[in-house]
Amino acid sequence: MKKRLNPANALQFIKSGDTLLVGGFGLSGTPLTLIDELVKSDKENLTVISNNLGEEGKGLGKLLVAGKLKKAKGSYFTTNRDAVKAWSKGELEIELIPQGTLAEAIRCGGAGIGGFYTKTGAGTKLAEGKEEKVIDGESYIFEKAIKGDVAIIKALKADTLGNLIYDKTARNFNPVMATAAKVVIAEVDEVVEAGSFTPEEVVTPHLYVDYVVVNQYVKKGGRYIESI
Repeated sequence: MKKRLNPANALQFIKSGDTLLVGGFGLSGTPLTLIDELVKSDKENLTVISNNLGEEGKGLGKLLVAGKLKKAKGSYFTTNRDAVKAWSKGELEIELIPQGTLAEAIRCGGAGIGGFYTKTGAGTKLAEGKEEKVIDGESYIFEKAIKGDVAIIKALKADTLGNLIYDKTARNFNPVMATAAKVVIAEVDEVVEAGSFTPEEVVTPHLYVDYVVVNQYVKKGGRYIESI
């Protein structure tokens, strides 16, 4: 499989200062192996766009305490106290984006749409500095599309072409992020032969996937734990 790399080699496509789209909702659908490699690397001053920053000592929470992050853009950071502490000390920039707005902004980035108007956030601090427009008597704010330099995403399986399928709600932001970055690296539990999936099963077609790495965590009781 030409697209398959080991996790450490995949980091050659990420530079210090890059903007990363990182899949996941909580820890579900999070590319844990790739994040661990980033923690060990010399990459720094990264901007992460993700729903949240993992949990304390888990997922993107590891990247935060390692001092690799300059900024986080997402919806729900309070599950990780380390993120709140870093922000309060001025060690981390945070840009709060409502969850539906985040998903739509990434979708627009992948679809070649410059942005969109939404009522969500209008009249609040989230609207400060943004263009406002009245449509049918209601206030809307303009949200720019979101794109990344690299997307690191998590799928259940890839075939040898790079087509991806996902595991239930672990699908979350991963498919849309695969459309909105210059380089897409997918972490999967397993690589199977081309033709193992029906066309209807494929969620992310291989044309969106540049590289594939195999997850090094072990799944027990529905949760991924670090292998010993």
